[in-house]
Amino acid sequence: MSQEDDSATIRAIGLDRLLGKPIDKRLVPLAIALIASRLISPASKLATARELAADTAGSSLGRLLELGAVEESELYRALDWLGARQAAIETALARRHLKDGALLYDVSSSWLEGRCCELARFGYSRDGKKGKLQIVYGLLCAADGCPVAVEVFEGNTADPMTLSTQIDKLKERFGLSRVVLVGDRGMITSARIRDELKPAGLDWITALRAPQIRALLDTGAFQLSLFDERDLAEITAPEFPGERLVVCKNPLLAEERARKREELLRATEAALTKLADQIARGTGPRGTDRIARAVGRTENRYKLAKLFDITVSEYGFTFARSPLRIAQEARLDGFYVIRTSVEDKALAAESVVGAYKSLARVERAFRSLKTVDLHLRPIHHWLASRVRAHVFLCMLACHVEWHMRECLKPMLFDDDDPTAAARERASIVAPAQSSPAALRKRSSKLTANGGPVHSFHSLLRDLATCTINAVTTTLNQAYSFTLVATPTPIQAQAFTLLDVDPTKL
Repeated sequence: MSQEDDSATIRAIGLDRLLGKPIDKRLVPLAIALIASRLISPASKLATARELAADTAGSSLGRLLELGAVEESELYRALDWLGARQAAIETALARRHLKDGALLYDVSSSWLEGRCCELARFGYSRDGKKGKLQIVYGLLCAADGCPVAVEVFEGNTADPMTLSTQIDKLKERFGLSRVVLVGDRGMITSARIRDELKPAGLDWITALRAPQIRALLDTGAFQLSLFDERDLAEITAPEFPGERLVVCKNPLLAEERARKREELLRATEAALTKLADQIARGTGPRGTDRIARAVGRTENRYKLAKLFDITVSEYGFTFARSPLRIAQEARLDGFYVIRTSVEDKALAAESVVGAYKSLARVERAFRSLKTVDLHLRPIHHWLASRVRAHVFLCMLACHVEWHMRECLKPMLFDDDDPTAAARERASIVAPAQSSPAALRKRSSKLTANGGPVHSFHSLLRDLATCTINAVTTTLNQAYSFTLVATPTPIQAQAFTLLDVDPTKL
């Protein structure tokens, strides 16, 4: 009955009403079926049509939506209609979830199968799929992480170049009067701030790159001694007029960076030693130019060339770590700087850092979209409109999943007491802490009422065992009635949290 819970949640949050009222009344229940199926058993349209068939034992979703026989072509027609409705649906979702305040935005990519889609390009693959054409898509979320809008771009589009489309959405279509866009340092660059955000009247929260932080330190904008007893300080700098800079130091991040640097230094030394041995045995390159090129390829493998002193000759080379440059690199370990245009009267420094850290919620949405949850990838559609509609469908399923997770938190490993978790946190700069209740759930694997703690999908699999049965009697086989299996205590608790009455589905 897990698919039925999804369709009930879709109705509970009013998403079915946002889909619209087409002339063909069948399109809405087909679209609902596509969203619910994407959450429970993401598959091709042909497999979904078979799953919705009236005679299937896998789901009663088709019966509850009164779909009858479902053809694959009908699902494609519903997908096309859903894609055509994207702008209207996103605008309605924005009115519900986007208030004048911080909005989270990030970009990811996924690969496509085939070569015919006009959006498909070779680009930087976040999936690690070399040799695969891909698309890029930007996800816009509310401050609490609820997915609201998505946009698809050609696969070689750079992250910052996607901002202009999102700005048009926020200002024109969504009609928000004051917006604070939160994005990472690769997304909201100085050029994008100058050319797009400022002219549009948008505020922003992002972070500085390492060279910019090093330049601030070299010019005396802040002193490392400031952080002997604190982990946060707000500064200003003439290089960033009208902006606030919040400098943060995380000791745990400093330890991690030092550990990773040492591992990469050792790996580089091992690779250089191997090359030097090959040259000494006569099996390596010969001549100053060839040796220099081989050394360059080797030392750049781990991006640490600047931390070594290397001397190349006609017959070999010598190398050694540069203690001075390593010390200069290490002095900023654990430091990061948040930059924002928001005035301190509107947002305190701690809230600025918290808003930037909330980008992790978008990363969670991307994980849900890409992995076992929704299977956005790989994409088999060829038409650009179908690819966009497919990504939008997955975003709507992610939107429904977010609402379901919020309701089911007491039964999941998710922290259902964020206020207590915030109290346990020594500082906003420190790593996020779990609440005592969440720690108890993780250690005991039991909920507050003694039931087992579930992941989201293991709970849905449990709910799927609650069946709706068509029953006949031997006395009169022409007569049948519907009987819902008695829910287990776990299922009953989930139905209560979701505000679903299985007997009225």
